[in-house]
Amino acid sequence: MALDKSDVDKIAHLARINIEEQDTQAYLQNITSILGLFDQMQEVDTTDVEPLAHPMDAIQRLRADDITEKNQRELLQSVAPAIEDGLFLVPKVID
Repeated sequence: MALDKSDVDKIAHLARINIEEQDTQAYLQNITSILGLFDQMQEVDTTDVEPLAHPMDAIQRLRADDITEKNQRELLQSVAPAIEDGLFLVPKVID
């Protein structure tokens, strides 16, 4: 995929970054080489490759879903500036 200076300027604008004029050519070369790698990866035949959930065949060990602490709502809400029906009241931040 061929890019030019205007493409780099558009990408920089969308990313909200300021690229100095003297650095534009280096960014252009870097982005072009990255896109070239994507093109190379697209050419690889993966029709017989099964998708992996994890590359190391690792298994997630799960713990039992047991309650390990007692309910401390009353204690924690005792220092809250405002509560209602067991819920913390907070200032409205969205109009």
